[in-house]
Amino acid sequence: MAALDSNRHIRPVLSVSASAVRRALFLLSMPIAFGAGVAHAQSSTDTTGDTKTQSALPGVAVSASSAPVAPEQATFGGGQVAKATSLGVLGTQQLINVPFSVTSYTAKAIQNKQSQTVGDFLQATDPNVRVSMNSGQFAENYTIRGFQLYSDDVSINGLFGLTPRQMVLSDAVSRVDLFKGTNAFVNGAPAGGTGVGGGVNVELKHADDKPLTEVTTKVSGSGQVGAHLDVGRRFGSNDQFGIRFNQSDDGGETAVDKQKQYNKTTAVGLDWRGEKLRLTADFLYQRMKIDQGRTTFTATGAVPSVPSATSTFAQPWTNSNLEDTIGMVGAEYDFAPGWTAYVKGGARHGNEHGSYSSPAYSGATNTATAYRLTTAFKEDSTSAMGGIRGKFNTGPVSHQFNLGGSIVSVDQKSAYTFSAFPAFNTDLSNVVDVPRPADASGAGNLGDPGTIEQVVNRSISVSDTLGFLNDRVLLTVGARRQELRQQTYGYTGTQSGMYDQSVTTPIFGLVVKPQDNLSVYFNRAEALVQGGVSSSAGNIGQVFAPYRSRQLELGSKYDLGRFGTNVALFQIEQPATYTDPTTLVTSQGGKQRNRGVEVGFYGEPIKGLRLTAGASYTDAKLLKASTAANDGNTGVGVPAWLANISADYDIPHVPGLAVNAAWIYTSRQYLDEANTLSIGAWSRFDVGARYATQVLGKDVTVRATVQNVANRSYWASTYGGYLSMGNPRTFWLSLTTDF
Repeated sequence: MAALDSNRHIRPVLSVSASAVRRALFLLSMPIAFGAGVAHAQSSTDTTGDTKTQSALPGVAVSASSAPVAPEQATFGGGQVAKATSLGVLGTQQLINVPFSVTSYTAKAIQNKQSQTVGDFLQATDPNVRVSMNSGQFAENYTIRGFQLYSDDVSINGLFGLTPRQMVLSDAVSRVDLFKGTNAFVNGAPAGGTGVGGGVNVELKHADDKPLTEVTTKVSGSGQVGAHLDVGRRFGSNDQFGIRFNQSDDGGETAVDKQKQYNKTTAVGLDWRGEKLRLTADFLYQRMKIDQGRTTFTATGAVPSVPSATSTFAQPWTNSNLEDTIGMVGAEYDFAPGWTAYVKGGARHGNEHGSYSSPAYSGATNTATAYRLTTAFKEDSTSAMGGIRGKFNTGPVSHQFNLGGSIVSVDQKSAYTFSAFPAFNTDLSNVVDVPRPADASGAGNLGDPGTIEQVVNRSISVSDTLGFLNDRVLLTVGARRQELRQQTYGYTGTQSGMYDQSVTTPIFGLVVKPQDNLSVYFNRAEALVQGGVSSSAGNIGQVFAPYRSRQLELGSKYDLGRFGTNVALFQIEQPATYTDPTTLVTSQGGKQRNRGVEVGFYGEPIKGLRLTAGASYTDAKLLKASTAANDGNTGVGVPAWLANISADYDIPHVPGLAVNAAWIYTSRQYLDEANTLSIGAWSRFDVGARYATQVLGKDVTVRATVQNVANRSYWASTYGGYLSMGNPRTFWLSLTTDF
């Protein structure tokens, strides 16, 4: 439950009048649009496979060579998946050359999905990610390779501790990098103690070479309305200086009954591109307010029938307010041929407060009861990293040397009040409103919460990637020295727990390239991960000792130019954490070993058809479980099978029109360690369309998306022992005009 987690993409055939279409779209564009697509009166294909809008102008003969695409900007066909990205201490890398499984999604992919948040986008797109608590539940936590990544531990511009804590709105995001597997060596250790199964990094928007003034208006089927302004410019004799400004506001009733949500994002990105020196500065403000939001709940004895897809479990007095203010700066300097020094850092202030109602269902009595929890939570964090990277040769062997260090410091302040448990009876299908229950217990001052936890994570890393046989064989060896320091305090200010532990974890990676566009890789990685603090009511605040996780991975990547594939086999181990549904006590005991296989496909295999698709299988076993009878059982909240198929297709006889569809599948999940309670497999279908044209000489794109088109009701996740529902049918309609 989020409240508790807070303490934590021509042939004219049809006789259709293009001018009539444009007139109709013009009328519909004041101010909110209708339609769907990507094209225009006349169409041409750009380097990413999408169509561009062209005016009906007199013919002009032009002869010019197009500028080459920089390696770090290259994408597979359709422009949805990048071929290179920035990988922590390793810097910008071609992904086919690294011994890790990484997928980098572009802003185009996010925009065409009409995803409101990063979690919403990843779950709908990638077959290796599920969101264990959806956007109606105040937080988005990710399950990657069967292990959880808290929203706290998502990095932003490569820095931990600075990302908006519970959910990341997508309007200011230019790229989402998904790193599958243990990644502490590459990225460092996150402050929240999760991410053994993988990591997520979001990059904020900076100015492109082409000027941009883009206005998007949108409306949902339930009544949410919003607007988004995106402006980018470059200045100077060589366009050295860039500025990117994003402002978005939306709000109204969601598809969940009685739930209302209000979102606001302000982002400014500045950059300077000199001959040797590159500077960046970013500011991000994000605010979310959710009234009467649907929560997770616990269940014992049986799993209840799934209520209506739009059902809410919330009371009228429930709410959540999430506010984050973030600033970051960075610099890179090429101090010698092939050598770069870099540094970046930032700070964040987060302010959260709300009242929550979390039902507890009893299978023995077929009833549900609930209580009220009110929290106040503030967090101040700083984060920095720096180092040097260099390339040199020793005879026939090439080297990519990296030396770096990082530090993350987090100060958390919290207070809470509880009502009596159970404070009131409730019903999962027909919730009866009750008055706000009175306080029965609590700790700290809601108006001025005190410090309950301080975390400082320091690390230093060194690595060398040696290239043999003209870089057909790439061997990466390195190590990271990590120091994790955590202090916890009672609500009276008295220190209640502490640990300070250091460990050196090695990295070994091997890439073999039989040909330039095919690689086979292997890695062995370790990480020291913060044990974390219990957020469960039964032992809230208890500190767990740090632990060492280990990973083995074997995989292959194939780049066919416009289309790519990958496959990976993996094994990851970490200590198991379990929350007893009766006592609500979280404990660590034994370990969980996840073995699996992943397959992915992305790009444009056929002109006009863009795909992102794949599947994964995970065998999650509990070993040396705290209860002997559970030894060998499947881990809680880990589905064995995941699959996603997302297709985007240009309609050949209707220039400018593209349609898309997605299928998302998740197999059965267990709710308890004993594997006696489970939820069934679920699948979701999304459909959409996109249409691009010109109105009064301006590029206009209309998008329509329907998520969960069948309005299917289903339990979506059991991770951590909590049940959560999938979102109901949700319709979004938007119009984007490029001025």
